[in-house]
Amino acid sequence: MTERSAPAHTALSRRGFLRGISALAVAGASLRFAAPARAATASGTLTIPPLLESTTDSSGTKVFKLSMESGTTEILSGVTSATCGFNQAFLGPVLKVNQGDTVQMDITNNLDDVSTVHWHGAHIPPSVDGGPQNTIDAGGTFSPSFEINQAACTLWFHPHALGTTAEQVASGLAGMLIVDDDTDGAAALPSTYGTDQFPLIVQSNPVSTAGALLFTTAGETASTTSFPLLVNGSNVGVDGTPTLAVDVSRVRFHVLNASIADIITVTRSDGAAFTQVATDAALLSAPLAVTRLQLVAGERAEICIDVTSGDSVTLQATVTAGGARGGSGTSAIVTLTSSATAAADELPSSLATFTALDVSSPDATRTIALSNRGNSMLINGVAGTTMAAMEAAGIMTTLGATEVWTITNATGLTHSFHLHDVPFQVLTVNGVAPTGGYAEWKDTILIAPQSTNVIAMQFTDYADNTFGYMLHCHNTVHEDEGMMTMLMVMTG
Repeated sequence: MTERSAPAHTALSRRGFLRGISALAVAGASLRFAAPARAATASGTLTIPPLLESTTDSSGTKVFKLSMESGTTEILSGVTSATCGFNQAFLGPVLKVNQGDTVQMDITNNLDDVSTVHWHGAHIPPSVDGGPQNTIDAGGTFSPSFEINQAACTLWFHPHALGTTAEQVASGLAGMLIVDDDTDGAAALPSTYGTDQFPLIVQSNPVSTAGALLFTTAGETASTTSFPLLVNGSNVGVDGTPTLAVDVSRVRFHVLNASIADIITVTRSDGAAFTQVATDAALLSAPLAVTRLQLVAGERAEICIDVTSGDSVTLQATVTAGGARGGSGTSAIVTLTSSATAAADELPSSLATFTALDVSSPDATRTIALSNRGNSMLINGVAGTTMAAMEAAGIMTTLGATEVWTITNATGLTHSFHLHDVPFQVLTVNGVAPTGGYAEWKDTILIAPQSTNVIAMQFTDYADNTFGYMLHCHNTVHEDEGMMTMLMVMTG
């Protein structure tokens, strides 16, 4: 991405840039929304990304229009930053789909550089996964079509081009994709967007005093770099704690850590418990009372907060550096109030069915060794900075295979491990079986320094002898520095 001044009509304030269609039609110009966006109905100062509506073609396919745009945004107070977004100057709209839908994503790249759009957590064919093989040239378009072949979960979309992922994600190219299904568990959860269902896209990204969004180890470690905490694009250190006033007694938050490196831990300011209902990959088998929710870069979770008239619940985020240097401290990210007088019904004791994989006789066992040589990040001794390197050192498996991987981290660094294609189950962390959300389906997990994590997965539905998936560190700085390799699921 080439940083530059954008036309004046794309400069949007922190608090107003996602407030619906009106914020995108300034100075008589538009950022090319090809389908209407639905504004939220709740009130308060929390910035709520618009819900992008689809059109339906003659075959019943839902078509979403996305354009990758350059613009400017005020992230630091009084400082203009060159940013990018989907259909707007920074971040993007929310897309909602249902299990079984066929969708088409019409993506136009209005940037000056090559990019991709990856559907993080989506179980789809590798030819449309949006990895480094699915590049979109500057000025070009890409229209992948695929079936939503998974149950309710929170996904997100972002660039995944080779060597520029951190730069483009840091610039603001991130949006949320919410999958719903027709199960009783999903039906019991709040699902009216902008009324009782809201995204919380939390970012702690390095920014220079001049407003440049930074994306390298050198940028992280510069003495003048700061790490503002953004919630749905708004700097809470400048704008204050976002507020959200609703007229319902239960709210569902889809929480995404969209930082390029840092770790976010969500708690209530009063220390009380809240309810986790989903990991990044699926609804939990049962609602889980938690007092803290830790999300590594790229990880998501869904939580529910019950609130009635007279109550006030404040969620806060504690930031821990996930890179060479990062953010720190605790900031309030939303204060929730409600005018509802009646308490919400109890959530059902069962939300989804979780079945542990049979790993008594896996088809393959592998070691995924994470290491480094200075700022060169390696998987199994290879820096995946070129397609040729990843193809030569990549993993080859076959459709239907169940595998067990031992992920070792020989570095003193924290890594965020993400696998494309299928979710996985964490069997042990340093020899101990996990509890809570980590005991069920995941697609992104924290790999602590000097740790050993054992995971299991089964490769279902999709195989391709030409296109591959990726496995990598979702600290996108580490990814760009080589901690990525290719996964080929072969037809046999």
